[in-house]
Amino acid sequence: MPTQTISPAAAPVRRSRPQWPVPAGLILLSLIPVIFGALRLAELSSGAAVTPQNARFFASPVPVVTHIASVTVYSMLGAFQFVPALRGRRGWHRIAGRILIPAGLLAALSGLWMSAFYPLPDGNTDVPLRLFFGSAMLVSIVLGLFAIRRRDFTGHSAWMTRAYAIAVGAGTQALVSIPWLLLIGPTDVPTRAVLLGAGWVINVAVAEYVIHRRSNHRRVARSPRRPVSTPSPAAPR
Repeated sequence: MPTQTISPAAAPVRRSRPQWPVPAGLILLSLIPVIFGALRLAELSSGAAVTPQNARFFASPVPVVTHIASVTVYSMLGAFQFVPALRGRRGWHRIAGRILIPAGLLAALSGLWMSAFYPLPDGNTDVPLRLFFGSAMLVSIVLGLFAIRRRDFTGHSAWMTRAYAIAVGAGTQALVSIPWLLLIGPTDVPTRAVLLGAGWVINVAVAEYVIHRRSNHRRVARSPRRPVSTPSPAAPR
C-alpha cells in the first residue's frame, strides 16, 4: 500500500490593516486648534482692536506665538508617527523625532508660562488643570527622551504617546464643548473648566488604551509558537 502524505494546513493569511485612518483622524482633530491659532496670529499681526479677551496676547505676544507655532508643528507632524510604515523606518522616525521633541518642549513650556502669568478675563478657575496637564506633557517628553537614550523603545513609545495625547487635547475639548453649546447653551466658568478637563482625560484614557494594546501585541509576538502537529504517514504494509 503506498505511503500517504498529509500536507500541513496552510497558514492563515493575515490581511494588513489600513495605516492611514488613525493619523488622518489625528490631523483632523489637530486642525481645530491649528485654525484657531492661525486666526489668533492673524489678529496679532493685523493690529486688531484690543479687547478684554485678547489684551493679554497683545501685552505679551511672544509666548502665545511660540505656543501656536510649536503646537502646530508638534500636532501635525506627530500624527505621522502613528503610521506603522513610517515609524518602522529608522531614518524617518529619528529625523521627525529631532523636530518633534524641541517643538513639544516649547509647546509645553510656553503653555505653562501662559497658564501661570497670563491674566484670564474669566478668572483662574481652570489654571490648575492647565498647569497639571502642561506639566504632565513636559514630564512625558523628558521621560520619553531619557527612555530612548537607554534604548528602551517600548518606554519611549509609551511616554511620547502620552505627551501627544495631551498636546492635541484642545481638539477634543472643542468636540466636547460643541454639543454642550448646541444642546444647552453658553457655558459658565466652572462648566468650561469641567469640559476642558474632560477633553484631556478622554485623550489620556485613549492613549493608555493604545499603550496597553501595543504591549499585548508585543507580548503575543514574543511568545513561543507551538508547532502544529501533523499526522505521521501510514507505514507501508
